[in-house]
Amino acid sequence: MAGDGGRPCSPPRGLLGMAVVVVVVAAAAAGWGALVGASAVPEEELRSVGLIQNNYIYADIKREVNVYVKVFANSPLLVCMDLSLSREEIIDPKYLWIGPDGKNLEGQIYANLTETGKLMLMGFKESMSGAYTCTLSHRIIETMTQEEVDVFETYKFMLYAYREADHAYQISVRFTTKGCELAANAQFFEELKKILDNLISDLTCHIIESSYKCHSIKIPNQGLLHELFVTFQVNPFAPGWEDVCQQVPYDCEDATNMKVQEARNRIGEFFSRQTYALKHEFRTAPTIHYVDNSFSVTHVDSCRPGFGKNDITHQNCAGCCVVCEPGTYSPNNEVICHTCTRPHIKKYGAKFC
Repeated sequence: MAGDGGRPCSPPRGLLGMAVVVVVVAAAAAGWGALVGASAVPEEELRSVGLIQNNYIYADIKREVNVYVKVFANSPLLVCMDLSLSREEIIDPKYLWIGPDGKNLEGQIYANLTETGKLMLMGFKESMSGAYTCTLSHRIIETMTQEEVDVFETYKFMLYAYREADHAYQISVRFTTKGCELAANAQFFEELKKILDNLISDLTCHIIESSYKCHSIKIPNQGLLHELFVTFQVNPFAPGWEDVCQQVPYDCEDATNMKVQEARNRIGEFFSRQTYALKHEFRTAPTIHYVDNSFSVTHVDSCRPGFGKNDITHQNCAGCCVVCEPGTYSPNNEVICHTCTRPHIKKYGAKFC
């Protein structure tokens, strides 16, 4: 049996071997309207709603409580009791936890249950997502007659596995050239790709979706100029990236995101050096050279197969890649869980229909 200690709630990006969780109350029945989430709302406000007390997440008698748990982390301690009832004396309490598969969680190796009805799910996986129902039975003894009445309360938690989004960067730069019909333009572009790939290869990142176009530009008070508009994506999934996940499986997204951030920084520094070199190292500018301050970066997110983003369904984990719900699937690294045309797909995290 697990103890009642632990910190059930910490910011989604602060995983240090502890539970990483966002807690919300389903809005359908919430008279006060907006969802609340630990990632964006101070814990004091969560306590005022009645979900968190003494670092435990309590049930709600009127509505289900949604909890988002990072993959491989432990869930917070879920309490088979609402907050108001926890402040009362309870006689002969008994607790029954039922998982999404309809099985009793008592004795399951991934479920730690305390004698006071608290549940912690260990090493959370996408397949563990779903509805967790607990039933609390206790007795009320009439003071005058000493008559005993059995009372039952049922509570529901919806648990969803989530991952941090995988980051990539869409980059655009411009180069001045003597003309759009020069064969040197294509040669320059291929050489640039090789240089950039070599610059970040040790990070298991690479350049993808690269292209260029040449445009004629009329600048005020100047003649007609020709420029190459180059675009490419810095991607963290070069061959061998899986080895990173084998070394640090619990923080795989964090590791790849750190690497692609470093790759983006190296490339930014590379183009900064181009500006310096043109000003201080060349007497005559090369035929094709970098346009100062043309470096532009756009952040791009992607999700692992079986996960996607949904700002409507999962408002309080909008930046998360949440496990695809039954009836939906995601076969690639996009951020969308597609609706399955074959309704018999009933598992969470489906990668194909």
